Amino acid sequence: MNYRNFLTSLARQGHLKKVEPSQEIASSFIIKSQNCMQVAKLAFDAGIYENAVSEAYFSMYNTLTSLLFTCGIKCENHAAAAVLLQELFKLYELHELFSQFKKERIDSQYYVVEQHMKKIHKEACSHLLSTAQRFNLLLRAYSRKLSKQEIAKIQNDFEVLLN
Repeated sequence: MNYRNFLTSLARQGHLKKVEPSQEIASSFIIKSQNCMQVAKLAFDAGIYENAVSEAYFSMYNTLTSLLFTCGIKCENHAAAAVLLQELFKLYELHELFSQFKKERIDSQYYVVEQHMKKIHKEACSHLLSTAQRFNLLLRAYSRKLSKQEIAKIQNDFEVLLN
C-alpha cells in the first residue's frame, strides 16, 4: 500500500517533519512510556481492563515516539507512526503488533460494550499487557543499537518517503 500521499499531507500540515535527533526528548518519551505501563498495571490490578489496554497502548506509542526522536523525526499522528515503523524502519513484526494493539485500544476506549457482548476479560488483558511490554523492550533494544550512520540513512530515507 502506498502511504506517501498520507505522509506528505501530514508533512504539509506540520504534523510530520524532520528535526534534530534528540536523545533528551527520546529519553523523556521513554519515561512517559514507563509511566503509562505503570498505570496500565495499576488499572489491571484494579480490574479496570479497558483502561489498562489504553494505557498499555500509549506506553507503546511513547516508545515509538522515542525511536522517532532518536532518528530526528517528529510525528504527531498515530497512524503515521505505524506507517513509519513499517515503511521506514522495516520492523514488520513490531508494526503488526502495534497496529493490532491500536485497534484494541480504539475498541476498548471509544466503544461502550453492550451487556450481551463480551467485555475484555482478565486473561485477554494480561496477554495484551505482556505484548506491550515485549514491543517496548524490542523497540528500545533496536533504538539503542542504531549507529549515527544508520540514523543518517533513516533521515535520508524519510526525506525520500515524503517526496
